[in-house]
Amino acid sequence: MNGDSVLNTFQEKIYECNKHIEKIETAKRYIADYMPLSVEAYQSLDDVILSFIDGLIYRFLKLQDTMGGKIFPAILLLAGEDVKRKTFIDILNRLEELEVLDKNQWLNLREARNEIEHEYSFNIAEVVDSINLIYHKSDELAEIYESVCAFCRVRFDVELKIKN
Repeated sequence: MNGDSVLNTFQEKIYECNKHIEKIETAKRYIADYMPLSVEAYQSLDDVILSFIDGLIYRFLKLQDTMGGKIFPAILLLAGEDVKRKTFIDILNRLEELEVLDKNQWLNLREARNEIEHEYSFNIAEVVDSINLIYHKSDELAEIYESVCAFCRVRFDVELKIKN
């Protein structure tokens, strides 16, 4: 992949991430009055609020997947590095060396992501705990995304439009 192609793909993925951020913010506005959720409150939610919770979860997962699977490798490619033989942990380590992100913070977000993937558990208390965790961690994920964009603006002199 040549430099222009990598940059174009990178910018497309930034656009995609911006959409995820927008949808996360919208969902959080609609469910803010219910947070933090209790088991009792969760069981009495209507379908509209539940759909916003589902949207929050879906967009959190998609944002994290796009960042980890597309944005992070693209940063290293734009820096002229080979990523073909790098594991995901290698990519995180390199991004940490470049001061793009904190590897442990990202891995902690991955743990939160893994917890929510069991959202449809029979244990309602676990479901509620996972929703509360994702609601809280979505701000952290957005901050990492903003830091990644700031790094790329400076390092690669690219204009990236992120939601403020």
